[in-house]
Amino acid sequence: MLVLALVLIPAAAGAAAFAIRSDAVRRALLVATAVLHAALTLAAWMRRPAPALGGWLFLDALGLLFLSITSALFLVAAVYAVGYLRREARGSRPDFQEGVFFSNAPEAIFTGCLLLFLATMSLVTASQHLGILWVAIEATTLASAPLIYFHRHHRSLEATWKYLMICSVGIALSLLGNFFLAVAGTGLAGEGAAAARVPLVIGDLLARAGSLQTQWLKAAFLFLLVGYGTKMGLAPLHTWLPDAHSEAPSVVSALLSGALLNCAALGILRALQVCAAAGQAAFCQDLLVGFGLISMGIAAVFLIGQPDYKRMLAYSSVEHMGILALGVGLGGAGGFGALLHAVNHSLTKGMLFLLSGNILAAYNSKSTTDVRGLVRVLPLSGVLWFAGFLAITGSPPFGPFLSEFTILKAAIDGGRAGVAAAYLVMLAVAFVGMAGAFLRMTQGGGAPGPARPVRREALLAIAPPAALGVLVLLLGLYVPPALRDAILAASRAIGLK
Repeated sequence: MLVLALVLIPAAAGAAAFAIRSDAVRRALLVATAVLHAALTLAAWMRRPAPALGGWLFLDALGLLFLSITSALFLVAAVYAVGYLRREARGSRPDFQEGVFFSNAPEAIFTGCLLLFLATMSLVTASQHLGILWVAIEATTLASAPLIYFHRHHRSLEATWKYLMICSVGIALSLLGNFFLAVAGTGLAGEGAAAARVPLVIGDLLARAGSLQTQWLKAAFLFLLVGYGTKMGLAPLHTWLPDAHSEAPSVVSALLSGALLNCAALGILRALQVCAAAGQAAFCQDLLVGFGLISMGIAAVFLIGQPDYKRMLAYSSVEHMGILALGVGLGGAGGFGALLHAVNHSLTKGMLFLLSGNILAAYNSKSTTDVRGLVRVLPLSGVLWFAGFLAITGSPPFGPFLSEFTILKAAIDGGRAGVAAAYLVMLAVAFVGMAGAFLRMTQGGGAPGPARPVRREALLAIAPPAALGVLVLLLGLYVPPALRDAILAASRAIGLK
């Protein structure tokens, strides 16, 4: 069945990658699996696959949207990874931060875990049983942790342990949320205890949402929001994210920011579906608005004067997860804008993190003060880097401008002028905080040390981020009807008015 194939094929390929001895064969397997996964995802768009495992796995509108983001980004990242791995194996040395101790980090582990990462994220998008969803989200942590530790540096080790510890605390809280949700569906008035139990399957919970016990349901959502919000990077639960995104290989950072955070967001949206059907949407939306504004505010502060451009991109992810939460919390057009923003953010942040790998390879530094004259040293990467800055800060005509404007309009139309004003202020602070660093990196002169020669940029290093950049630009000019209808169906599935 198609749903099972989306999970089992990358899982089997990941297991095979650990046994394959040839680097070339492993890289070919990585790209082939990514292409096949994208083809299966496209087939799911053409004809919605039947449920699997008794309805526990099913691609509804919401799951298919997030699966499509994951599959598309993974395909681009897999193509980039081929050139990245060649460069790492060829040019690693102790003083090169993206090639430290490469010989101690076999490529088989990297490729195998990358494919298992795709399998677990696919399982998240297809899970209709909240218990399986919880297992799948935890599995994404276990599959991606070795990728963060890929370079075996002491900073990588610290980032990996922080990622594991903080996300494990979050996943424990979300497990408690599942327990509370199970309690909310037991002992309903007028029914026997056995008959009253509602399985933790979205369809069953929605069908009997009006009978769920309100107090337990509210407690469940609160714990699920805090638990999955930790993995999503909502402030003040975000502290693992800057270290993990900064220390991971750039191709992994692109997937962490563009795909993994969406998986955690999907967990929260599943809980919101149930609460909205039970008439508790207002309670949940107020919490999401609060967490969204807090995330944007904290991220904006840390973006000002940030000296590490990969950490800057990481804090930008915290900001944009806040925007997503805010849009969902506002409801109405805000829900549509939030899901469109999930698409735009994933593509844009994937593009920027891949480009950061090109910059790091040329300058051997993640410091914004060490990178000068980027458009002269790496002309193509430099132009794309600056275009990515305009896109991620919501400048027209790129896609994030459209989704951020939609969320702003939802706040104004909903009579929430204070929220709209705070939203605009924090967007402006984030823009100013990032503008100085990006302008100095791309146009600045007087870099420390001797002048750097113009670097020849490999096709595999430029084509993947360029493809993402073109998509982000097109989404700012025109949203295809198929994508618009898919986002509308997904926003209706959440159940917000």
